[in-house]
Amino acid sequence: MASDPSDHEPNRADLHKDPSSVSGMFDQVAAGYDRTNTVLSMGNDRLWRAATTRAVAPRRGERILDLAAGTGASSVALAGRGADVVAADFSPGMIAEGRRRHGGIRNLSFVQADATALPFADAEFDAVTMSFGLRNVNEPQQALRELLRVTRPGGRLVICEFSHPPSKTFNGLYRFYNDRVLPVVAKTVSSNAEAYDYLNESIRDWPDQRTLSAWIREAGWTDVAYRNLSMGIVALHRATKPRDR
Repeated sequence: MASDPSDHEPNRADLHKDPSSVSGMFDQVAAGYDRTNTVLSMGNDRLWRAATTRAVAPRRGERILDLAAGTGASSVALAGRGADVVAADFSPGMIAEGRRRHGGIRNLSFVQADATALPFADAEFDAVTMSFGLRNVNEPQQALRELLRVTRPGGRLVICEFSHPPSKTFNGLYRFYNDRVLPVVAKTVSSNAEAYDYLNESIRDWPDQRTLSAWIREAGWTDVAYRNLSMGIVALHRATKPRDR
């Protein structure tokens, strides 16, 4: 069950991304996580989720891993297309909240999992996806290799992650929002506003689109490409596992 923030001091991760700190932070915000994201993104989270679902292109009978699934909002969208979806997350609080909300969906299951050591067999999934979670992993390149391992040859990878707007003017406005506006709004709508200070720091520290694409290639994926969403606030990365792996 998600931690009650009234019973615990706010848990705040930092850029060292200690797994227990990151997990504890997300445990504390699980109950209001989706609502807070919608407010802070001004509704764009729904557009990003829809774009990710289209990119994954789930088909009936496929087995799909949705890693860093949180409470399962993205997983529900994938399962709605008929695929058998595993929603995996490192935070037990997020998993518990996801089961509470969506446990009745027959083709959707929830599993607690470490992105750097996934509890799945080789070549188990037709597609793997991760939205806004790779940035929180302390070894993101290892997570990309693990995603490759559990994907069948010819299978698909879709990563949706915050990035860096290429326009200097728009990037300046975006940084102003994140630095000045987001913290004020987070204090109003979130049970743990300090968690969103970490969010801002982690976005600023995260590599740009080309660097993440290079990491994906280095992990062994092919046909690597990306496109910007919301003028580059978010980038949608796609790749394929080689058929000879």
